[in-house]
Amino acid sequence: MSTPPLTGLRVLDMATLFAGPLAATMLGDFGAEVVKIEHPTRPDPSRGHGPAKDDIGLWWKILGRNKRTITLDLSKPGGRATLLRLAATADVIIENFRPGTLEKWDLGWPELSDANPRLVLTRVTGFGQFGPYAHRPGFGTLAEAMSGFAAITGEPDAPPTLPPFGLADSIAGLATAYAVLTALAARDRTGEGQVVDMAIIEPILTVLGPQPTWYDQLGHIQPRTGNRSQNNAPRNTYRTADGTWVAVSTSAQSVAERVMRLVGRPDLIDEPWFATGDGRARHCDVLDKAVGDWIAQRTRTEVLAAFEKAEAAVAPIQDVRDVMTDPQYAALGTITTVDDPDLGPLRMQNVLFRLSATPGAIRWAGRPHGADTDAVLTELGLTPAELTALRTEGAL
Repeated sequence: MSTPPLTGLRVLDMATLFAGPLAATMLGDFGAEVVKIEHPTRPDPSRGHGPAKDDIGLWWKILGRNKRTITLDLSKPGGRATLLRLAATADVIIENFRPGTLEKWDLGWPELSDANPRLVLTRVTGFGQFGPYAHRPGFGTLAEAMSGFAAITGEPDAPPTLPPFGLADSIAGLATAYAVLTALAARDRTGEGQVVDMAIIEPILTVLGPQPTWYDQLGHIQPRTGNRSQNNAPRNTYRTADGTWVAVSTSAQSVAERVMRLVGRPDLIDEPWFATGDGRARHCDVLDKAVGDWIAQRTRTEVLAAFEKAEAAVAPIQDVRDVMTDPQYAALGTITTVDDPDLGPLRMQNVLFRLSATPGAIRWAGRPHGADTDAVLTELGLTPAELTALRTEGAL
């Protein structure tokens, strides 16, 4: 089997909930050695988030995969000294303490970079390391609210809507993994590490598109439009004759024309306003009625088959049960099975993307709190007497 591309990279994951740990998970999926460092009595709260089986948190099994887990209280002198020894062996540290916390323990950038000048210290917080909000507690929900995401999500006459999952955290996790690899690429040229400052409020603003530029140049503030789009139409969800739902997208002009021919309204294509996405969006009522009425007379199977034949863009609205049996996901291997010593065969999302020559892999699911403490610290060179002393101090 080929060697994963990040083999040899050592990451210390000291973060919790969820962006920082997710970035470390993605690095581990492609071969990085990830050591998860948790407080001895206050483990990563993701271990207890969401449903559990046999008192074992299932979310942690995904977020903690490919990570060795140790405990260390960084506020204790022995914990601080041990962290510096670990940092000397690492390429990356990912942390999400409030700004100033590491400094309070004398574990700021000067101390860490002195221990390892090639280290990349990745700091993930709600609002960044400086500014008027920097010391506030920050979570993804606040980023979803502040960024403008909630303001444009939901029906026009309904309240702003927050996502029912960790959207901002997940986007920030992806961005953090990218930031880490970028900093490592710079280190390859300069030989020196640096600090990554990732504010969770920023990546979600990036993926929201050109809203700041629209406002700057036109004073335009995007309203809530439900499932419709201000940029093109028809774009909505539609109910089929058998009570299921499908989503239709017509971002491309050619697709919009195919949809209207399919639903028996080719006359609309000749309207002057139909030639642009903006024009179609202004006439979304007539387009939605044409598409919605046609779909409402057919079952989901009939709708999907007709759209595929017409080379028009459609997808069923699926819940997780459908995802688990969807043939496209099955062909891609998007859901994989991991043999877990606690729960047996365990199905979860596979690694994020496929590499043809050096693929990633899930080697194990999330391990128990502190399961690898003695092994990792013994490999670091600590003696049994030193481990006992750390436990006596409460650092482990």
